[in-house]
Amino acid sequence: MLGIDIVSNERIRKSLETFGERFLERIYTEREIEYCQTFRDPVPCLAARWAAKEAVIKAYFQIFGKVLKFKQIEVLGKKGYPATAVILGKEGEQLKKHNLKVIISLAHERDYSVAVAQIVRKEIPSNGVS
Repeated sequence: MLGIDIVSNERIRKSLETFGERFLERIYTEREIEYCQTFRDPVPCLAARWAAKEAVIKAYFQIFGKVLKFKQIEVLGKKGYPATAVILGKEGEQLKKHNLKVIISLAHERDYSVAVAQIVRKEIPSNGVS
């Protein structure tokens, strides 16, 4: 299943300015906040994660008929590498039970951030090692 979302970076900047830490703690995990704060301007990073969470919510709903909460999704990054998404808790266990995983792609430019999420079946290596 596939999900996509686009968000205005300015919308995230205004939420951050208006609600500060309360906004961050309501939407993002500690590791997401720490990672985004390593950038000179954390807003595009935060916006891309917002879009990724929305995209994952849409893809997950198509399979399981359940709307995830933002904090149930963690979008992890490492500079120079593609981001990854993890669904936390029993919903993440549900994915594992069905041999599924989430793959995402993030992009941002000056005004917008966008993300695509796809939930796909995990490939099982032919040698039986997982």
